Amino acid sequence: MFGLGTQELLIILVLVMIVFGAGKVPQVGSALGKGLRNFKKGVNEAEEDDIEEAKVEKIEKKDENNTNS
Repeated sequence: MFGLGTQELLIILVLVMIVFGAGKVPQVGSALGKGLRNFKKGVNEAEEDDIEEAKVEKIEKKDENNTNS
């Protein structure tokens, strides 16, 4: 996972617990999870919008070619 070993992950976990405290770690994890979920949702919606726009452009070009012929 990103080239991090067990020792590095443990050090990061200890630092997070020192900075936020043991009581806040679940809240921080939850907020991080929600943020990632929203980011993925936004990326997927953007891709779907791009695909839909490409389909519309393709249909419009096809219609232009048919009217010009």
